[in-house]
Amino acid sequence: MEAKKLHVKKGDTVVVINGKEKGKKGKVLIAMPKDQKVIVEGVNVSTKHKKPSKTVQQGGIIHQESAIFSSKVMLWCDKCKKGVRIGNRLLDDKSKVRYCRDCGEIFDK
Repeated sequence: MEAKKLHVKKGDTVVVINGKEKGKKGKVLIAMPKDQKVIVEGVNVSTKHKKPSKTVQQGGIIHQESAIFSSKVMLWCDKCKKGVRIGNRLLDDKSKVRYCRDCGEIFDK
């Protein structure tokens, strides 16, 4: 399967638009273009029971974020204060940037 390009990158602030976590906002920790998934901070947290081992000295219950499909998140615009659709634009110096379709705010500085 060929990896497709995602509309969000690592470090972007996103908002979840549907599912049980709808309305939650967080930062993208990991983007997985091959699987079309992202891991968002504080979203889709699962509980795992870990046994002690050489790598994990102390066992116990660990809470960690699970992946969600990238189609379930929208980029958060601080100017609009909502999740927005994005577009791509070429600047004068021939660099490609993402921008907010509502207010024109540029995300890639």
